[in-house]
Amino acid sequence: MNRDEKSAVVTELNESFNRAKFTVVADYCGLTVSELQELRGELRKCDSEIRVAKNTLLKRAVANTTSESLTDDFTGTTAIVMAYNDPVSPAKALTKFADGHTKFKIRCAALEGDKLTIDDLIALSKLPTKEVLLGQFLSVLNGVPTGLVQVLSAVPRTFLYGLQAIKESKEQSEN
Repeated sequence: MNRDEKSAVVTELNESFNRAKFTVVADYCGLTVSELQELRGELRKCDSEIRVAKNTLLKRAVANTTSESLTDDFTGTTAIVMAYNDPVSPAKALTKFADGHTKFKIRCAALEGDKLTIDDLIALSKLPTKEVLLGQFLSVLNGVPTGLVQVLSAVPRTFLYGLQAIKESKEQSEN
């Protein structure tokens, strides 16, 4: 690879690092091409990608980005996973893949500039997806007006029950 090609790779990686909200560093040594393609397919569904590059190029590309804290983990065979939207779906896909493939090892991650440990990544993967969280939020928002309507309708309903009870007691006393 000549100098111009390396410069192009660094520029492309830098743009990806700048766009990424969530970045994961992993060791892929020992994975077959088909296993890596399987992971690529899963990540593509989550609007994320996996890239493999030389560590020196990665160190240059990550400079002055939110993922700069990952520089120390660029050792050995390094694969970078970059998610551009929701970080939960790629985290779920990566932890599921890592559970099924012992040769794939997650080293660390960064979420919008904050470095995460493996335990943090696992906790992130156990969160519900964005769609589920939005659904839960909407049900909470819907519950507030529903509760208010029930409280407000309870006053006249109780009043009517009281009137009905008085009517029934007067009817019984007349008989």
